[in-house]
Amino acid sequence: MTTTDRLEPLAPLLPGPLDLAGYRLGAPQRAGALTMIPITGPAYPGIVPPRSGLKLTQVAGYGRVELRNGSAHGVAIVPLHIGYIQDAAQNHALCRSAFLAPGAAVMFEDACCVQESQGGYLTERDQWFFVLPVELRARALELRGVEGYSKLWHDIAELNRRYGLPRRGHLEQVLSRKRAVLTQFQSRLEPQPGQLGALFFIGGRFAGLELAPDPVYFAEVWMALVCFAYGAAAWHAEPPPAAGDAAPYDAADLTSLRAELVRDRAARTAEAAGWVAAVPAGDARLQEEERYLGLRLSTVTGAALAGQVVTDGGRPVYASLFARAIA
Repeated sequence: MTTTDRLEPLAPLLPGPLDLAGYRLGAPQRAGALTMIPITGPAYPGIVPPRSGLKLTQVAGYGRVELRNGSAHGVAIVPLHIGYIQDAAQNHALCRSAFLAPGAAVMFEDACCVQESQGGYLTERDQWFFVLPVELRARALELRGVEGYSKLWHDIAELNRRYGLPRRGHLEQVLSRKRAVLTQFQSRLEPQPGQLGALFFIGGRFAGLELAPDPVYFAEVWMALVCFAYGAAAWHAEPPPAAGDAAPYDAADLTSLRAELVRDRAARTAEAAGWVAAVPAGDARLQEEERYLGLRLSTVTGAALAGQVVTDGGRPVYASLFARAIA
């Protein structure tokens, strides 16, 4: 698998006759249990990036949050399952993606509170966004359109229990208290020039496919994806270091070391190619949710994966697809 390979093995993940011409897979990168395979391809202009363009402007009550598109020109695609951590306020995440017209604000009535207690509303201080950990995403997607701020607390509590943390509906036990560990993935895995998407694998198993309209959008959502959406599960899946682990290479000189690195890189690439070929395919269904001019936002539902995609005719613009179950 090289940077010139076509993305054809991913066609089953994107239901419908979509045009994948020009998309390429890059060389895989690995950090512990997490492997990221970069995706490059043609940019789709005119989409507002999420960090510089979107603003959480109001928490009107538990389960009700307002986002505003600060651009006067481009449409915003809200990243699927984006959530916000803010000082002295109740933290929330969204169950769905959406379009925001230029300058428009949308009140999401079906947001989920991810903090079981500790009251408070929005303040401007120390606000940053995340994407829900992959283990919670299928359930959150099922709850789109369902009002009820506490609807994800049970699932969050179970996630905390599996992670060896107190069984409470507090997602900040993972996102905030483990932030120093999780943010290491941001530097250990590096986006490549022109990258606008990625495949994520945890322990060799498919975890998600993320595709952005352009490299700027992807760069702005990168930390939320690699550190929180997939990094949390990878951190949990990381085996403890074994006593007396051998040195990674036996080379005695620089020439031998280079040869071993080449062999190792080729073996890892071949292994990742096998993972890509084994990505679940086939039975996904599409349900259109929203339209904006020529753009269509649809929910993808299948036995092994779920998520949402934005298309323009036969062209993919945005996609966030994830495995329903992470071992």
